[in-house]
Amino acid sequence: MSLGKLMYKKLNMENLIVLAQQNDLKALEEIIKREQKHIYVTFLYLCKNEEKVPDLTQEALFRMANNINNLRKPKTFKSWLNHIVMNLFYDDLRKCARGNNTVSYDKTSNDDYASNPALEIPDKHAKPLENCLSCELENIIKNEILNLPEHFRVPIVLREFQGFSYDEIAKSTNTNVGTVKSRIARARLKLKENLKSYINKGV
Repeated sequence: MSLGKLMYKKLNMENLIVLAQQNDLKALEEIIKREQKHIYVTFLYLCKNEEKVPDLTQEALFRMANNINNLRKPKTFKSWLNHIVMNLFYDDLRKCARGNNTVSYDKTSNDDYASNPALEIPDKHAKPLENCLSCELENIIKNEILNLPEHFRVPIVLREFQGFSYDEIAKSTNTNVGTVKSRIARARLKLKENLKSYINKGV
């Protein structure tokens, strides 16, 4: 089935997944375009080492593309993809805990990515001068989130940046809904307190 680029942009995610599972590379490319920013931002707010974010994003997209045929229910794509993202995040945490920070996704997976240019992540470009103020506040917020303990940071990132429900976060973090709500509430309270001085100064 051959569709024009505009048609792919108009398709909903479930239809794109079905086409991708039928080896439609254009559909897969559209899925990647839609999801790469969300994945990047999620890792950006989860990982304390920002240098790892592009590699982790690339790896998540590769695993998504490589395993999309294993997804039986297209409706569960969001949760399925989040499972990939969180597995990579926790794997990286374990590597850091063992002091093993020398593995490079670029060195281990270059051949795989080269075979599918759709998996390339664009570099971040400098923003216009008029955006400096919002960029500064964005960086402050990001740093405050990164300074949260992991058990607070993960649920609030999934909630605020991925839009996950409390039930989905509970399943993703292997906790109960009550714990998720409590941790998100406490994280918000801590962020509000820490950001108060910046906001009052009108950063």
